Amino acid sequence: MPTIIWSKTKAKDKLAPSMKKKGYAFLEKLAENDTQPGLHIEEIRGSKDKRVRTGKVDDNFRAVLFKIEGGEEAVYVIHGIWSHDKANSIAEKVTLDINPVNGVPEIREVMDTLKDAAGQAPQPAKPAPVLEQWEHAPAGLDGDSEPGPTWSFAHDPVALNEQLGVDRDLADAAAAVQNEHEFLAVVDAAAVDWQGLALLELATGRSFDEVKDTFALDTPVDTSGTEDERLLRSLRDHPAARASFTWIEDNEELRRIIDAGDLGAWRLFLHPAQRHYVERDYNGAFRLSGGAGTGKTVVAVHRARRLAVEDPGARVLFTTYTRNLADDLRTQVGRLDDSVALPSTLDTPGVYVSGIDALARAVVQRAGRSIEDASVEVLGRSGAGVLRGTDSAALWRQAIHDVGSSLPEDLQNPVFFQAEYAMVILPQRITTETGYLRVRRTGRGVALDRGRRTAVWQVVEAYRAAARAEESTDFEEKAAIATEWLRQERERTGRALFDHVVVDEGQDLTPSRLRLLRALVAEGRNDLFLCEDSHQRIYGHKVTLSQCGIRTVGRSRRLTLNYRTTEQNLRWAVGVLAGGNFTDLEGEGEEHEYRSARSGPRPVALPAVSAQDELDGVAGIIREWLREDSEAAGIAPEGVALMVPDKWERSRVVAGLQERGVETRAVDSEPVRPGAPVVMTMHRAKGLEFTHVVLVGIDPDRMGHDGDDEEAADAALRQRSLLYVAATRARDVLAMTMRS
Repeated sequence: MPTIIWSKTKAKDKLAPSMKKKGYAFLEKLAENDTQPGLHIEEIRGSKDKRVRTGKVDDNFRAVLFKIEGGEEAVYVIHGIWSHDKANSIAEKVTLDINPVNGVPEIREVMDTLKDAAGQAPQPAKPAPVLEQWEHAPAGLDGDSEPGPTWSFAHDPVALNEQLGVDRDLADAAAAVQNEHEFLAVVDAAAVDWQGLALLELATGRSFDEVKDTFALDTPVDTSGTEDERLLRSLRDHPAARASFTWIEDNEELRRIIDAGDLGAWRLFLHPAQRHYVERDYNGAFRLSGGAGTGKTVVAVHRARRLAVEDPGARVLFTTYTRNLADDLRTQVGRLDDSVALPSTLDTPGVYVSGIDALARAVVQRAGRSIEDASVEVLGRSGAGVLRGTDSAALWRQAIHDVGSSLPEDLQNPVFFQAEYAMVILPQRITTETGYLRVRRTGRGVALDRGRRTAVWQVVEAYRAAARAEESTDFEEKAAIATEWLRQERERTGRALFDHVVVDEGQDLTPSRLRLLRALVAEGRNDLFLCEDSHQRIYGHKVTLSQCGIRTVGRSRRLTLNYRTTEQNLRWAVGVLAGGNFTDLEGEGEEHEYRSARSGPRPVALPAVSAQDELDGVAGIIREWLREDSEAAGIAPEGVALMVPDKWERSRVVAGLQERGVETRAVDSEPVRPGAPVVMTMHRAKGLEFTHVVLVGIDPDRMGHDGDDEEAADAALRQRSLLYVAATRARDVLAMTMRS
C-alpha cells in the first residue's frame, strides 16, 4: 500500500466542505491502491520535477502530488487540491527536492514575482487607531503609519545561500528591501517556510550559528543511494522536515487533517524551536513564556502527549485556569493522537485534562473524611461542607456590611477582600488575628496599619463564620485545603498523585492554585512544565512562582515569533499593551518584543455614531466576508468571530444581527460548531483562533483606565490584556467598531 505524506505549503487553497469529502475519498483510495483507474494519476508533460503527478478528485478538481519510488512501496507527498486548470499550471512549475546545503526537503514553486513581493501587501484605506486612553502606544504601532524609515537587511545574499541554504532569489529580494514593510512582504512570500523564518531571525539579531541551531540545519546528511532514497531519508529523518511534512498513519488521521484545514496545521507542523521544548527533558520545573500566537499551547499539547506515549504507565496532568479552555485542550489532545488515554479519574495512567478548580474539587472529593485535618490547618475549622460551593462575593458583601464599617470606604468592597484572602491569608495559612497582624503582605500595594489589619480580620472572621454556617468553601479555599491534604498524604505514603504536570495559561493562577500544582507532583525529572504569558493575565493578580514553592530560575525560556497573527494585527494588539508595567511569573519585567512572519491587511475601523449604526456596519462586513465572490471567498462561517466585552453585549449583537438578516451563534461554555459566525465574550475567546475577527463595543470608558492606586492600576492592566487577547485571536483579518 502506498504511503501518504501531507505537506505544509502556503499554496494550498481553502476547500469547501463538499470538496473536503471528495479530497478525503481520493486520498483514501490512493492509500489503498494507487493503480485504481478512477484516480487518473498522471505525469505532467514539461514539468520542472519528474516526480510530480496530478490525480482526479472530481470532474473539476485535481490533486497535485509527488511520487517517490525509493522504498518498497510508492510514497506520495500531497501538495494540494485545486481546480483543474490551476492544478495543471501549478504541477508544471512545482518541485520537491533536497536543499543542497543542509539536506532539508523542500517544496518550492518557480516564482516570477518574488522580487515584486515587497510592493504587493494589501493595505485598507481606513486603518484602525489604538484606543485613545492608551496614549503611550509607540509610533508605528497604531496601524496608521507609513511603511517606515529607510531600513535594510544587513546580510550578504551569497553567504545566506552558501552557508544556510537560503534560495538565492529570496536572499537577493531581502537584500533589496528599503523598509521593514517591504522586508516582511518578502518573508511572507518565501516559497519555503523555514527560509522566510530564518531571514526574520537574522533581521532581529540572531547569528548564523544560532539560526542553524534553531532550524537544525547542521544535522548530518547521508548522501548515499539514489536520489529518491536520499529524499525519503530526508523526509523521514531530518528534524527540520517535520516542520513542513507529516507522515499519515491511517485514514482517520487523514480525515482529521483535511477537516481541520489551515486552522489545524499546528497539530502537524511544529517549528523546530517548538519541538525542542516538546522533546527536551528538564531536571525540575520549567517555565515557557511567550506572547499570543507563539505556540505555547501547541507545545503544551504535544508535550502532554509525548509524556504519555513515552511511558504508558505515566499519570500526566494537563490543566489550565478555565473549564472552557480545559475542554478545548482535551479535544486537542484527542485530535492530535486518539490512542492517548484521557482518564476521568485521578491517579490513572494517561493524560488527565481538567480545569484547576475542578481538579481541586476532585482532590477534596478523593480525600473523603481524611480532609478534616487539612481543613482545620487551612481554615481553623472542620471539613464539613468543603465540597459545597458558595457565592463568595455575596458573603464578602454581607461580612463588610456587618462588621466592616470602620474601614476606609475604598476598602469596603469584595474585590479588595477577595484579593487579600487569595494573595495573603490562604497561601500563608492564617487562621488567627495574631497571625494576620504579623504576616508580610508583599506586593499588595494597599498599606494597612495595626488598626486597619484588626478591622480587616474581623471581616475575614465574619466571612468564614458565614461560610461555616452554610457549610461551603470557595474555589481558593478548596485549592488550599487540597494542597494541605496532598502534603499530608505525601508524608504518610511518600507518593504523589501525578508523575508529570503540564500547565497552560499559568499567568492566571493564584498562589493557592500554584501551590496545589506543586503539591500534585514530586520534584524531579519533567515534573512541572508551565506555559505563561503575562500579557494575557485577565483573571488573577500578580504573583511569582518562587512564592509558591516552584523554582524555575535557570529553567525558563521565551518564545517571540508569532505563527498565527499577521504582523499588522500583532502591531495593533501590542500597541494596546504599550505603557503598561507587565511582569512575568519570576517577577521580571516583560517586554513586548514579538514579531510575526505573516503579512496581511491592516486592522480596519468601522466608525459608528450609534448602537444601530454599529450593528449595520458589523452586518455589512460579515456579508462581505461571506460573499462567494469576495476576496475572502471560501472561509468557513465559523471562522468568523465577533468578540464583545460581556454577555449583555453578546445578546444584543446576536439579536441585532438577526434583525438584519445575518445569522450568528452565541457561544458560552459549549465548543464552536460549524455553520455560522460566532459571537462570544473576550474572556471566552481565550485559547481560540479565527480567520476573521470583529471586536464589537470597544468603548474606552468600559475597558478601564490606569488607576492611581495599585488595585485599580492592576485592574486596568488586566483590561489591556483582555483586549490584547481578543485582538490576537484574529489570524488574517481584524476589524473593530469605534463609536464616536
